[in-house]
Amino acid sequence: MHIEKDLVAASATPLVLGILADGESYGYALIKRVNELSGGRMQWTDGMLYPLLHRLERLGYVSAHWRVSEGGRRRKHYAITPAGLQTLAERHRQWTVVAEALERVWKGMPTDAAPGWA
Repeated sequence: MHIEKDLVAASATPLVLGILADGESYGYALIKRVNELSGGRMQWTDGMLYPLLHRLERLGYVSAHWRVSEGGRRRKHYAITPAGLQTLAERHRQWTVVAEALERVWKGMPTDAAPGWA
């Protein structure tokens, strides 16, 4: 399934902040977690994730620090900040409104509105 670019972009910040609300993580692990959460239907790339992480860091929503893994590799780990938690809560409220409106629209659609609907 292809997910439109604008929908991926709109959902990226709350997805990353939500994942980080469960604990700090590094880039590859974030990409893997998005893949897991979407059942493999969202395939993020480094080129999409790292500019987002840098922007979230500039905005003060995440903090970053370097760690050395057990294998000796340096990885930049990201953690959500208090400002990031506030932003996540606000995005959750916003997405809830959007999801409820869409659900109301979809419930009203006839089952023959589109092939494969419902």
